[in-house]
Amino acid sequence: MRWPATVLLCIGLTACGSSQFDDLDKFVKDSGQGLRGKVEPLPQVNPYEPFTYNAFELPDPFKPRKLSPIKGSGTGIQPDLNRPKEPLESYPLESLKMMGTLQRNKVNFALVRTPDNTLYRVKAGNYMGQNYGVITSISESDITLKEIVQDSGGDWTERQSSVQLQEEQEQKK
Repeated sequence: MRWPATVLLCIGLTACGSSQFDDLDKFVKDSGQGLRGKVEPLPQVNPYEPFTYNAFELPDPFKPRKLSPIKGSGTGIQPDLNRPKEPLESYPLESLKMMGTLQRNKVNFALVRTPDNTLYRVKAGNYMGQNYGVITSISESDITLKEIVQDSGGDWTERQSSVQLQEEQEQKK
């Protein structure tokens, strides 16, 4: 008696199934009809051609170059490349700040602060900056330097620069 009852129950449940998704099933079946996929052919692959680099005699674009002076030109001014470098020559002149002055045995000294907050005492004749700048004078308001720079023609020229005393408001920042 169980077996016929189970069969009748299954038939009854399938008859009660809803057809609320019939329109969706029909749409899915119809949407793929008439479409044919089209795949573009793969592009032609050219064989690899090795390149031989023969520009070893040309300057390396990733290394800094020194300008070679033109023979017969120039004023004869050149920096002394054989002297030992002083600590303040490793900083750009714009990054150095004059903090004040001192006087000892009638010699004026200036206090200069580097970007890493190290304080140096300098006097006339010391070097500062990356352009071979030698200190020519120290006043209460600035340090005057004579720098030697190379122009586009390869000649060395002198120029005057100065480092101003840092204002009191800037010191408090």
